[in-house]
Formats: sequence, structure tokens, C-alpha cells
Amino acid sequence: MSNLLEGIKVLDVSQVAAVPMAARILADRGADVIHVENPKMGDQFRSLLHFMSEKTGIRSEINYLWEHYNRNKKGITVDLSQEAGQAVVHRIVESMDIVLTNLRPFELKRFRMEYETLNRLNPRQVAGFLTGFGKEGPDKDKPAYDHVAYWARSGVPHRLRTLSPALQGEDVVPPAFMPAFGDHMAGMSLACGVMMALFARERTGKGDEVNVSLFHSGAYQISFDLSGTLVTGKDCPVMDSYDDSPNVLYGQYQSKDGRWLLFSVLRPDRYWPKFCRAIGREDLEEDPRFNPFERMIANRVELRAIIEEILRSKTLAQWRPIFDAAQLPWSPVQSLPEVVDDPQARPNGFFVGYEHPEYGPIEGVTDPIKVTGYPESVRLPAPEFSQHTEEVLLDYGYSWEDITRLREQGVLF
Repeated sequence: MSNLLEGIKVLDVSQVAAVPMAARILADRGADVIHVENPKMGDQFRSLLHFMSEKTGIRSEINYLWEHYNRNKKGITVDLSQEAGQAVVHRIVESMDIVLTNLRPFELKRFRMEYETLNRLNPRQVAGFLTGFGKEGPDKDKPAYDHVAYWARSGVPHRLRTLSPALQGEDVVPPAFMPAFGDHMAGMSLACGVMMALFARERTGKGDEVNVSLFHSGAYQISFDLSGTLVTGKDCPVMDSYDDSPNVLYGQYQSKDGRWLLFSVLRPDRYWPKFCRAIGREDLEEDPRFNPFERMIANRVELRAIIEEILRSKTLAQWRPIFDAAQLPWSPVQSLPEVVDDPQARPNGFFVGYEHPEYGPIEGVTDPIKVTGYPESVRLPAPEFSQHTEEVLLDYGYSWEDITRLREQGVLF
């Protein structure tokens, strides 16, 4: 087999980011994925880039968001609000290995996509459901995007405020969010979950239901701290900010050219001599104000000020070879173009290139899972609107007359 998941059939009834990303992860490994869109409105990612361009002023003829989340998929249009549309999807479900959707619980019932119906149609099929707040509880049917359910509700921006002194003024600086930050985490979790259920099916012969929520994903992502709150009952029990850390080698400093240098030295006793030699201040190692280690903690404010002054004496370009040679756990805070050009990115398969029929050669970002012998590949660009509707329906037993009738009823585009 040339692809890890060759022969696995996936139906992707979703839009925007989290579930499309889960389906794309499977598609990049060779799964045959069919992405279902509404015949009137389509997927939001077909138009979102236009609104983003208006705000950022950065324009692209290539809808990179659509490509990023939907490459390697076939695209069809079906109106699930009509019984005839539901019948189309149900016929396809009968042959699927995996069905993925982000319909809310009440929508699953309305469109006859709940697990009981899917399981009755195909007991071997694995159904993956993604919700904003979980399938149970008073908010199970609330609308949600990742910056609401994952980012804000789980406390991510609150935690970031406590870590960054620059964000302490809550009345001045509103909480920020990263688009699709939680969608990617939740999408990866959903892909992982359905693959575990698919593996179990090989043993039992039966499919199963997999549930992932954005809210839970956010809580899991900050569980390093949330686990402490569960035990102590206190907010952010680890530390209040980098500046307040007793460890002066855990935090961020600025270089001469204003670049942020972030150090994550969890064993300062081990790295302190190396750090002192790297910055040309071997005298600090035996300075009685900071030696032994207990005095370093007690006088950390004074020591941090000394380090800040030293690091502002050189640019990032000057510090980089020095800290790398010292083998310190550190990194500059990079811009996105710097990430693209990072010498570690391409050798480790961060990006995949492919030929687009309209745009020519383009590149996309891969997911971080690497299986030796089965690299990600792009067999198909993201589909044009309703590009594969006829092809897919013909494959699943519909005639040209059936397709014409469904189009006349508005079930298809």
C-alpha cells in the first residue's frame, strides 16, 4: 500500500476548521474523504478569507484556508434539511468506515445524523462527533467556535495574562485569541479517537461513537495548571508571571534589536555555569549574592536586572550562535516568515508541495505526526464547489435521471 489509510472511506459532514482538519489528517494519509457542503451557502471557509483580507490588508488569489483544511478531499453538495438529501447521505453512510461531523446535538436529530441512526445504517462504521461544549449538559446545543468554547471558556487567555506582564492590565488590553488554535487541537484529538475506534473494530467487528468537544480540548490543553486548581482550589497555582519566577533562566528577555529571547531552563543549577560563560560573566557563577542557589532565588530581582542589561547589549544575530553553542534550551520568538525559513522546518517535513490546477505549484502545512514509510502526500487540491457531486452519486448507485431530479428539488447544486 502506498498510503497508510488507503481503502478507508470517510464522510466529512462539517465546515470551517476542527472536523475538516480531522478529516484532512486522514485524507493526507490516503483515506478517501468526501466533504459535504450545503448547496446554497457552502462551507464558510470559501468566503472567510475575503473578510480577513479586508481587515488585514493582505490579499491572496489563493484561498489558502480552503486548501489547508480540505485538500485531498472530494466535494459534494447535499441539502440535509430535505428528506431526499438525508437519504443521499444515508446511502453513502452505508459504505463508510468513518463519519465525521460537527452538527450540534439538536441538528443531529433534525438531520437524522445521530449515532443511533448511523449505527443502524452501518454497524461497522465509526462515527466521530465534535461539539462546542460536549454532548451532555445545559449548553450542549449552544453555537460555538474555537475562540469561544476552546479559548475563552476554558481559561486560556486568563492563563496567558498571568504569564505575561504585558497583559496584566485587563481593563486596558482585552483578551486576544488565535484563530483556529483550538480547532487544530480538537481536530487532532478527533482523528486520534476515530483511529483508536477503527483499530478496535478490527478486533470486535463493530464500530463505535467518538466524542470530542472544543471546551474539553481547551481544558485539557491547560491541564498542567488546571490539575493544580483541582487539587488546591486556587487559581494558577504554578506562578503569576515569568518575572515572578524564582528561576531567572525561565522567562523572556529582550535583545539589543528588540527581539524577545525565551529561555526555558528547568534545571538552573545545571545550566547556570554554561549561561554565565555564554554571556561573558563567569564572575556571576561565584558571586556571593547569587551563590548558593538559595541566594539566587532570594536575590532574583537584582539578578534578573543584571541579565536584562547584558542581553540588551547584543542583537539576536549576535546572541544566536553563542546560546546555540552553549546548548541552552532557548529560542527567539519568531515571526511566521522566520518559521517558514527555519532550517529545522523542511528537513522534518513541516510543509508539503503540490501542483494546483489553477494556481500552479503551492505548499501547505502538514500535521506533526510522522509515520516512517508513509509520508503525507497531496493527491487532490481542495475541491471546487460541488466538483465531485455527480461522480460520487454515480459511484453510489444514482442514475443521471436521479441526479437531475435531485437538482430540480434543490437537494444538490
